[in-house]
Amino acid sequence: MEIKLNRKNNALHFEGSSMSSDIKVHIDGPENAGGEKKGSRPMELVLMALGSCSVFDLSIILEKQRQKIEDIQVKVSGKRRDEIPTIFTDIHISFQLRGEVNIEKANKAAELAVKKYCSVHDMLTAGGVNITYSIDLG
Repeated sequence: MEIKLNRKNNALHFEGSSMSSDIKVHIDGPENAGGEKKGSRPMELVLMALGSCSVFDLSIILEKQRQKIEDIQVKVSGKRRDEIPTIFTDIHISFQLRGEVNIEKANKAAELAVKKYCSVHDMLTAGGVNITYSIDLG
């Protein structure tokens, strides 16, 4: 796996892409250092990586369990320490599921998705981050 970052507009704004696709992701630094508010911040991307890694597996597991999912929303919130580097200390993933879903199956699927199959989870917890999750059926 390999990515590249290209600087845009002589600012602290980069366009990232995978070497295996043409898909672009805009990444921005802080405004007071030249960021342009045209992309996500790096630590936001970490939360997005955790949320997407988890929800992909959750969706697949629930489909295999024959749960009828109409929609899935994911919210990920993180708390960071004050000292530099301002790493995450705690992260919470909230899965909002809509459809005909059994809560026990959803909880078991979330445990597998987050704790067993999500490699982003394992990298973060190896660094000492406390990661929790919840399921909301709506």
